[in-house]
Amino acid sequence: MHELPVTEQLLNIVLEHANQADAERVLKINVVIGDLTHFNGESIQFYLDILSKGTKAERASLLISRVPARVRCKSCGNEFTPKETDWVCPRCSGFIDEVISGRECYVESIEVE
Repeated sequence: MHELPVTEQLLNIVLEHANQADAERVLKINVVIGDLTHFNGESIQFYLDILSKGTKAERASLLISRVPARVRCKSCGNEFTPKETDWVCPRCSGFIDEVISGRECYVESIEVE
């Protein structure tokens, strides 16, 4: 259910840029989503189909690019992709200092006509 407000925000961004470009309609929406957001692509598509009815984005195709989680160890600086439940550094067993990627959620581009 937390995909609904995210989809509303994404659609608002898409429509704002489509209007600025004087587009007649939006053909394609390219979105980048990090794995740590746990956003479900099917849910985003579902809500987009509902929310975009009667707008320039109605029937636009949605392409979601996923970004895997990357983190940095506080002790040794090792960067790695953590396993789902194991966020300990595989090199030194240290703790995570920084999340480098995986929290993304943004409209990368749109195609309009």
